[in-house]
Amino acid sequence: MVRLRDFEYPGDYAAALDLWQNAGAGVRLGPSDAPQEIEKKLQRDPDLFLVAELDGRLVGTVIGGFDGRRGLVYHLAVTPSERGQGIGSLLMNELEERLRRKGCIRCYLLVTLDNTGAMEYYEARGWNRMQLATYGKNL
Repeated sequence: MVRLRDFEYPGDYAAALDLWQNAGAGVRLGPSDAPQEIEKKLQRDPDLFLVAELDGRLVGTVIGGFDGRRGLVYHLAVTPSERGQGIGSLLMNELEERLRRKGCIRCYLLVTLDNTGAMEYYEARGWNRMQLATYGKNL
């Protein structure tokens, strides 16, 4: 049985990083995934970083953020061998509920253009594709 729980640092970090590195095209790693950045994230809203466990193994993650106005979703990932069993949906349902309880009324996520499977997944969950230009800047 799959069990959802809050991410625990540093104990879950290596398994989460391994999952993200092997998740395929959908998860892009960067400086914000370094241990010290994960620690900073957990200081802000640790209840929005979830993992899924199956038989004691970390098989899924999702990270949420909430700035007091809008929510963001990052790093929804499920181990390739466990995909199609509803683990991603369990993670997303829980994250969306936690964001709602914080007062979040609108949430965003980013999907790389080559990840059509993720686009189909999110659209089936009621997410709407937005026609926007996305910008980023390292500070």
